[in-house]
Amino acid sequence: MNKYEPLWNWIRENGTDSFSLTFDEIEKIAGLPLDHAFLNARKELPQYGYKAGKISLKGKTVGFEKVKGNPDAGGSAEQKAEVRKNAWKSACRD
Repeated sequence: MNKYEPLWNWIRENGTDSFSLTFDEIEKIAGLPLDHAFLNARKELPQYGYKAGKISLKGKTVGFEKVKGNPDAGGSAEQKAEVRKNAWKSACRD
């Protein structure tokens, strides 16, 4: 388990298309201090249906955006299967 997994799960469950969190909010949700490892760990975020956007050192915030068009991003195995099935049905109609 990645040390930021609680944060990634929280972001996925949030479900908002785009939002920002302060460094303090990230630390509270993750349950650990924010460090440079976050810069590498954020590459795992698309697996949860999101990407990290703008990081403001001055404002001490990180922006997050929902990844569009990725049927395998986020959700349970059943939800992913349903998304793929619907995408397949849509492609067959075209």
